[in-house]
Amino acid sequence: MAPRRHGLALAIAAALACACAQVSAQTPPAPAAAPAPSASPAQTPPPDDQAKKTTELTAITVTGSALPRIDVETPSPVTTITAEQIQKSGLTTVSDVVRSISADNSGSIPASFTAGFAVGSTGVALRGLTVNSTLVLIDGRRAANYPVTDDGQRSFVDLNTIPSNAIDRIEVLKDGASSLYGADAIAGVVNIILKPSFKGAEFTADVGTSEHGGGTTKRGTVLFGGGDLRKDGWNAYFSAEYQKDNSIMTRDRGYPYNTADLRRSGGNNLIGGQPSQNSGSIYGTVTPGTLSRPGDVTSGVADPGGLAQPLQSCGSLGTLITDDPANPGSYCAQNRALYTAIQPTTERGGLYGRFTIKLSDTTQAYIAGSYYEVKTSFPGTPAQIQASTPNNTNAIALPATLPDGSLNPNNPFAAQGSAALINYSFPSALASGQTDNHNLRLVGGLTGQWGEWSYDTALVLNHDSLDTRLDGLLNYGQLISAITNGTYNFVNPSANSRELLDALSPTLRKTSTSDLQSIDFHVTRPLMDLGGGSLGLATGVDVRHEQQNDPDLNANLQAQGLGVARTSGQRTVGGIYVELDAPFTESFEVDASSRFDHYSDFGNNFSPKIGFKWKPFEQLAVRGTFSKGYRAPGFSESGNSQSEGFATFTPPEDFQNAHNNSGYVQPYPLAFLTTSNPKIQPERSKSYTLGLLFQPTQDLSASLDFYRIKKTGVIAQQDPNAVLDAYFAGEPLPAGSAIIADGPDPAAPGALPRPLVVAAPWVNQNSLKTQGIDLDLKAGYSFNENTRFTSEINLTKIISWKLTLEDGTTLDFVGTHGPYGVSSGAGTPRYRGSWANSITFGKATITGTLYYTSGLKLTAPDVTDGCFSTNTDTGENFPANCRMASFTDFDLTGRYDLTDKIAITGSVMNAFDKKAPFDPLNYAALNYNPTYAQNGVVGRFFTVGVRVKL
Repeated sequence: MAPRRHGLALAIAAALACACAQVSAQTPPAPAAAPAPSASPAQTPPPDDQAKKTTELTAITVTGSALPRIDVETPSPVTTITAEQIQKSGLTTVSDVVRSISADNSGSIPASFTAGFAVGSTGVALRGLTVNSTLVLIDGRRAANYPVTDDGQRSFVDLNTIPSNAIDRIEVLKDGASSLYGADAIAGVVNIILKPSFKGAEFTADVGTSEHGGGTTKRGTVLFGGGDLRKDGWNAYFSAEYQKDNSIMTRDRGYPYNTADLRRSGGNNLIGGQPSQNSGSIYGTVTPGTLSRPGDVTSGVADPGGLAQPLQSCGSLGTLITDDPANPGSYCAQNRALYTAIQPTTERGGLYGRFTIKLSDTTQAYIAGSYYEVKTSFPGTPAQIQASTPNNTNAIALPATLPDGSLNPNNPFAAQGSAALINYSFPSALASGQTDNHNLRLVGGLTGQWGEWSYDTALVLNHDSLDTRLDGLLNYGQLISAITNGTYNFVNPSANSRELLDALSPTLRKTSTSDLQSIDFHVTRPLMDLGGGSLGLATGVDVRHEQQNDPDLNANLQAQGLGVARTSGQRTVGGIYVELDAPFTESFEVDASSRFDHYSDFGNNFSPKIGFKWKPFEQLAVRGTFSKGYRAPGFSESGNSQSEGFATFTPPEDFQNAHNNSGYVQPYPLAFLTTSNPKIQPERSKSYTLGLLFQPTQDLSASLDFYRIKKTGVIAQQDPNAVLDAYFAGEPLPAGSAIIADGPDPAAPGALPRPLVVAAPWVNQNSLKTQGIDLDLKAGYSFNENTRFTSEINLTKIISWKLTLEDGTTLDFVGTHGPYGVSSGAGTPRYRGSWANSITFGKATITGTLYYTSGLKLTAPDVTDGCFSTNTDTGENFPANCRMASFTDFDLTGRYDLTDKIAITGSVMNAFDKKAPFDPLNYAALNYNPTYAQNGVVGRFFTVGVRVKL
């Protein structure tokens, strides 16, 4: 059972795949009496007449520290992305910008994953630790989570609902930060900082399309404001943006992105319509047989030697197959993938405004608000009559006679008294869906000084409401009734009434909500003079209330092919933190912080951190940190919640033999129902960083940082292997677990039924350890006063990413598709990086950015040993080298200023039209990996626009 034990550790995850002490980005400058910390290498000016200018720089608060500072290089590594850099990149949304960061890795949520739990959202996962270990802040304060969890477990902030037109900069802290921000900041923090003020007016309009068709985009933005805080005592500005990205259908792209028939590449033919695969086309296939349980249309057993035949002639969407050894007889093959989309249709629009008033020379008050709506629409395939869950219809058959005794007109074998096992897709029930997310956020705050104290306080109200609609799923009760009574016409589907079709496939709807309310009060001040400046103190308290309600879309278990998923919970969190920054000398600084949190649902937590920065000489700095962190259990793990996902399961050999190796015991989707555990404890972590910063000149700088994170008490489902082992052995099941058995095997009714659902709670089970390095290089050169060249390289290498299971087994995921069950099976690339080069000459600016993601082995250590992608007919690796190639993508953007107020812009994304590498393992897309190579399927994409500034 050992190989299957590893397989199910993954299968669970794969199954699920089918407050804090924040510091406002507008913290006022430190008191004039406080000496400024010494400049870091990245900020060091020439020593002569420039030195005076350095002391006049405004102190700012950098993510990862609560103290204002002129030296922006803290002991922790922080990457800053400015609004200008975002514009040069050609990326238009927060999601695109953040997910392009080299440190974003395994567990990241791509927008194209429409089959996931959290469809319509995007999330960032630094260090490959999934989205619930990366904290996302807006102006240093928390935001409400997306109303639906990733994989039915992980809470996260949807990047789509964050204002992008009003961004001042994005700071990415690549270090543990629970000592300041509390829970979830294990892998790091992404802080989106919006403009504190704006005066003037800006308008933009952009249109774009793909060279290969589909995906047309339209975008427009407005930003205007007035008032000068110094002169007028107030400032107010308003931002609006709208963007629509049309869908790209699978049929608009070529092989291998448009079909499941991979025989031409040496793979299997998994195209729809094959009875042996429990799939059917819209033309239907029937095979003569009997009902092993008279009157039960779900108990069909094929006659020995029975030949399949189409119910009707194959139309334009099907191909007649008669020479398939795996399917005796004939059937209509249909490429069901042609109904699906590579990119969904997305509409995103929103408003943001901020009003700031100067109450006195030392005090400011502000109020800010945003409303964003994100609507995602995605098509799907015709509803498949065969399903294993929540009700098994794989052995469904048309009876020979109807309840009134007449022959069944849909059954061509009725006159012989035989049932007809049917494989079928309902042409009128096209699976499709739509999510409509509404995010409202209000912030009111006060900043100022009182003596030597600087203070910052704010109230945050954030409500997120998600409307979900799904069409095209079959209602089990109506399906059984239609087949038993013969009310659905399988031979001539166009003859069925709209009323019957609506009853067979009713629309499913739900509204999910997530709320956050918080209030905080933070203060800073200098305490005493040290050799390198003032000993700085920061402390603060905050209280927040979180609540989530995600109802079940399939509460009565009538929708075929859809599991159970609901989340409900609420909590109140109070926290207090303190930070001391001690510049002992001009070259040596120590920063220490700690935070205590109390959670109403699980208790208390204490998180400390200490860091240092040492400059042995002016051009070089050494920095390092040690911190402890934690991730609070999400409401899906600890609330009144449960979720169900599916994974392909192969029963043990002896169990298969007991059922004569019939279709009943061949690989089938096994459901994994995970229930919440109110006694669950937080995941805890220890993090280390050690880095070098080197700046020999103003125009050349480099940083190299090593990180190591160990997380314990990783929350996972109680080992389902133990539950299955006990079930097959006839022994008592582990405490808290259960098995829901399928109906009896029609061909072996006396044998032990196969398990249909494995139910087990969340528990603190595993541990993990990851380590890697980040490299950042920046260079610039001015040829003359009108021509300047800049270049920047960002590279992340994951050295190791190891998961230790409950039984002590260690799995290393770097360079593989593991952890396979996380989000989309995207895998853990060893390298991710980008290289941006920009040249400005006169009125023109041209930027080229190269993105790189290393290849992956087509293995998944948490599933099985060896290559996980094979030709099931020959047993050979598929492809032969068992690898997904690396992906390199080059984007070209440009801007030309026609006048001081009007500029034209353009971009060619994926300028070399690089194709996405072949990946048959990723389950978020067909034969490619959308997390890292979506642009390779979209293809070369052209955009033109205009910018007007008044």
